[in-house]
Formats: sequence, structure tokens, C-alpha cells
Amino acid sequence: MTDRLWIFGYGSLLWDPGFVPERKLRARAQGWHRSFCMRSVVHRGTPGKPGLVLALDRAEAASCSGVAFAVRPGEEETVLADLRARELVTDAYFEQRIALEAEDGAALEAVTYVIDRSHAQYCNLSLEEQAQVIARASGGRGPNRDYLFNTAAHLAEMGVCDADLDWLVQRVRALTV
Repeated sequence: MTDRLWIFGYGSLLWDPGFVPERKLRARAQGWHRSFCMRSVVHRGTPGKPGLVLALDRAEAASCSGVAFAVRPGEEETVLADLRARELVTDAYFEQRIALEAEDGAALEAVTYVIDRSHAQYCNLSLEEQAQVIARASGGRGPNRDYLFNTAAHLAEMGVCDADLDWLVQRVRALTV
């Protein structure tokens, strides 16, 4: 399975990868944590009123479940160019190849996007602070809360429990009623 280009989705790529994959596998990245630690100034917020988006943040004892997407042969350059245009718009992410364990136990290496902790868009907010931002922000791809709700719904469909996202969904719903 390593002769293919794999892309790891842990946030919006779960429900909007931007390409038609040849294959999808549930997979886990050890040593990484899914976190609303990136201020969004384009897609889910603006420079004057940033939103928050998920990023992979290094955390040695953590693991992050998501989806590994196999790119169809011959589409690698196009898929990477499209993902770079979408994900690297402000350079707050690094494109990185990381090790994954697929649901069937297979070892994979996949391209994904991880937070640059030295970038100005990196933040470490409490869950309540995250909820306040997410409830009110909106950007070029729509309301920040839709990003949260879609990601949480897709994780639930996969049977992935993410306690922080579950709490945020309830709190953001309460703030936007």
C-alpha cells in the first residue's frame, strides 16, 4: 500500500477531500492530536475576526483517528497542487509525511497538514474560548460552526469519539440558538 500517494484527513478533508479517492481507509496517527489551534483568516474567518480550524498538533502520548485517502494513479500532482492551494494559503501549516496505522493494521505513510507552532495563527485556547470564536466567526467557506458540525458528524459516523469536539458542538449550539 506504500506505492500509492495517501492523504490523511482529520478535519474538513474527512467530508470534503477535494478529489475522488481510489480508496479510503480509517487510519490513526500516533503522536498527534486534532485541535482547534489554528486561527482561520480566510476559510472560516477573516483577518479582522478570525475563526478557528483544526490542525494536527504534536503530542507524543496522543493519537488522532481520521481517513487515509489513496490518490488515483496519475492524479498525484493535481491533487497535491489543489490541496496546497487550499491548505497552505497562509503558511500556518506544514505539509508533512507522517506514519499511519490503517484499520486493517497496515502501515501507511501519508501527506497531511500539521500546525507550525511558531506561526502567528497558532493558538492554544480553552474550550470555552474556542466555542465563543467558532459560534461567531465566518469566512470564505462559510460559518465556522458549520465546519465544526460537519467534522463532528463525520467522526461520529466513523465511530470516532472526540470528547473535545463533542463538547464544542453542544456549547456552540447553545451559543447560537
